[in-house]
Amino acid sequence: MNIFINDIPLVIKKLSEKVYKHKFDLILSPDDEFTSKDLVGDVLVKDAGPLFIDRLLRLMEVKKLKKLKSLTMLVKKKKHVILHLKDQFKIAKAGGGLVVKGDQVLMIYRLGKWDLPKGKLKSDEDTAAGALREVEEETNIKLELGEELPSTWHSYAYKGNKMLKKTSWYLMKCLDDSLMKPQTEEYIEEVRWMSPQEALAKLEDSYASIALVVRHYLSEMAGKPAKAAPAAGK
Repeated sequence: MNIFINDIPLVIKKLSEKVYKHKFDLILSPDDEFTSKDLVGDVLVKDAGPLFIDRLLRLMEVKKLKKLKSLTMLVKKKKHVILHLKDQFKIAKAGGGLVVKGDQVLMIYRLGKWDLPKGKLKSDEDTAAGALREVEEETNIKLELGEELPSTWHSYAYKGNKMLKKTSWYLMKCLDDSLMKPQTEEYIEEVRWMSPQEALAKLEDSYASIALVVRHYLSEMAGKPAKAAPAAGK
């Protein structure tokens, strides 16, 4: 479960899972005293319980923890903690796509950030079909649905409610981009094809959840063997 609270990655692991403590800048236990100013870099919390988690969530929601890169919590009962976490929010569902054409990927520019096309799903809508619909509406590109990518969860405030949105991501192949244009009513200013190098550079001006999806896809592609060129005369 890839969770982002105010765009900060929140990682939940079982106590039995192996972690490399030298990779963390701060390691906390539930009895430790700390303030928001102490939450710098990559932080690990050992044996985090519901009350401790609630305290950290409040800090992440109300404080601008600009120096906190990630928060990893080791817990005894992972499923219980995830359910407790979800109970703190109103859940929303969305679908989106990472669109490819050859070796290029598509990114959109919306509200001052580079993003991937996505949108809220209708209550009775199939997730994959809804994701395809939203991406086609936001880019005006004809698409073919591909494999599922890692889902993300991110928090935001809406009309006084604490929201946690699950976005289901899919790989999508471009079939026709001859009429490509941004959906301006969704505040999209630009739709742009990018090389992998360009896309990675734009992630510096994007969201952590978007960076996770793009980097996952590009790392998968980097690990696949290149297709052999056809033999001469064939």
